[in-house]
Amino acid sequence: MQDPRDPLSTTPSVDDIPSVERSWERRTLESLAFATLQEQKTARRWKVGLRLAWLLLMAVIAWQAFSYNSPSTSPSMPHTAMVSIKGEIGSEGDGSAENVMAAMRSALEDSGSQALVLLINSPGGSPVQAGLINDEIRRLKALHKKPIYVVVEESCASAAYYIAAAADKIFVDKASIVGSIGVLMDGFGFTGLMDKLGVERRLMTAGVNKGFLDPFSPQTEAQRKHAQAMLDQIHSQFIQVVRQGRGDRLKETPEMFSGLFWSGQQAVDMGLADAMGSLDSVARDVVKAPDVIDYSRHENVAERLAKRFGAAVGEGAVHALRMGSALR
Repeated sequence: MQDPRDPLSTTPSVDDIPSVERSWERRTLESLAFATLQEQKTARRWKVGLRLAWLLLMAVIAWQAFSYNSPSTSPSMPHTAMVSIKGEIGSEGDGSAENVMAAMRSALEDSGSQALVLLINSPGGSPVQAGLINDEIRRLKALHKKPIYVVVEESCASAAYYIAAAADKIFVDKASIVGSIGVLMDGFGFTGLMDKLGVERRLMTAGVNKGFLDPFSPQTEAQRKHAQAMLDQIHSQFIQVVRQGRGDRLKETPEMFSGLFWSGQQAVDMGLADAMGSLDSVARDVVKAPDVIDYSRHENVAERLAKRFGAAVGEGAVHALRMGSALR
C-alpha cells in the first residue's frame, strides 16, 4: 500500500500512461523514420540521375567529336556527290582549302559518285584559298574524268566565283548574286586624328617600308603605288582564271571585270553562268542521279579543342620566352 505522503508514490508507471499518448509517440517516431528513409531514397535517385546525365553528356560529346555527317544513301550506289562552300573563304573553318579539297577528293574517289556538285553560298574571301581550290578542281577533273558542277544559292562573289570558274557548268537562281570580279585591300588611317589630339606615333623600324600599311603612320606615294601594283597583278590573275574557265561562253563587257556583281539572270546572259538550276534539279535532270550525298567536311569538337589548346600553348610559350628575356 502506497503512502500518499511519499513523493515517489506519485510517479506514474508505464502502465499508468494513457494508450493515446503512447500511440502518438509511436506515430511520431514512425513519421521521422519514414521521412529519413524517403530523404535517403530521394538523394539516391538524384545521385543516380546526375550520374546518368553526365554519362549521357559525355556520350553526346564523344559522338559529336569523332563523327561526321553520315550519308543517307550507300556510297556504292549511283549518286550525286555534293560539297558545300558556305560563308567566308579563309584559311580556317568549313570554307578553307584544306577542308574543301579533302571533301572533293573523297567525293570523286567514291565509285558510286556520278558527278560532283559544289553548292556555293559565299561572298568571297581569300584569293589564295580560292586559287588552291581552283587548281584542285582542274586536277581532279583530269584525274577522275567526272563532271564538276557549281550550284549557286544566294551569292557567289569575288573569291567564290574564282572557285566556280573552274567548274564545267555553273547553275544559279535568277535572283542569285554573281560576279564581283575584283580585288580590294582596305584599312583605316588615323594620322589626322592623332595630330588633332596631339598624339605622336613612335614607331622604329629597320627597313624603310617595314611600317607599310601601319594605320598610325602616313602612307607615302611609293607605298601606295606598290600596293596598287600588287592588287592589279592579283586582279589580272583573277581575270585570266575566269577567261580560262568560261572560254567562249563569256560575253565580255568593259564592266565585267570592274568588280560589279549581277543577278543570276544577268549572269546567264553575260556568260558568267550557264543556266538556272538548284541542287535537286541538277542532280535529277543533269547528273541523272537524284540521290545526293553530302561529303562536306566540318570541324568537330575535338579539332576545335585541339586548335584552342595549341593556340593556348603557343601563347604561353611566347609569354614565357618574353619573361625569360626580360629577366636576363
